[in-house]
This record gives sequence, structure tokens and C-alpha cells, in this order.
Amino acid sequence: MPFVDLEGVPWRTVLPGCRARFVHSSQMTFSFWDLDPGAVIPAHAHPHEQVSMPISGEFELTMEGETRVMAAGRVAVIPPNTEHAVKALTRCYVIDAFYPVREDYR
Repeated sequence: MPFVDLEGVPWRTVLPGCRARFVHSSQMTFSFWDLDPGAVIPAHAHPHEQVSMPISGEFELTMEGETRVMAAGRVAVIPPNTEHAVKALTRCYVIDAFYPVREDYR
């Protein structure tokens, strides 16, 4: 599957106000998030390395007790097993890359 038309990938509601489309390669998972203002992804950790890239909007990312406002042009690298949480300040579109594949998102 070398080419993917995201319009053909269904949205999944992961948490209230948090919808995502998922694309998987043999080694990685890419998630394309649409977050409503005020949506929260509670503190959690996973064994995957994660790179989070906001495309539009703003959200707070708390990682290891430090909170930063994320917006287009900023990138967060979240190491494996690192607790992190998100709160959308505005409507957000965010791309996350995970290594290895997120089997729970298949």
C-alpha cells in the first residue's frame, strides 16, 4: 500500500472530541487527529516512540510534568514509556507518528 487517499480512511472516535484516521506501514503508525476545543487525552504512556506535529490549532502537551503549548511549526518527540497528556485549546489537526506499529490502532 504505497499510496493512501486519506479521504478513503474512516474516522474513528478514540475519546470524546478526539477523532483520528490511522495509516500503518510495516514498521510505523501514522495518526491524523481532529480534536475539538477542550478535548482531553488523559495522561498515559505506551512503549512506542511518538512524534507529534500540529498542523493547525493549539493544544497543551504535558510531558514529564512540563506543559508546552503546541502549534504549527512545533514538534514534540515523546520517548517510549513517557507519561504525557493533551488538552486541545482550539480545534486542532495533528499528525502523530509512532514506532513501532500501534497494534491497538489497527
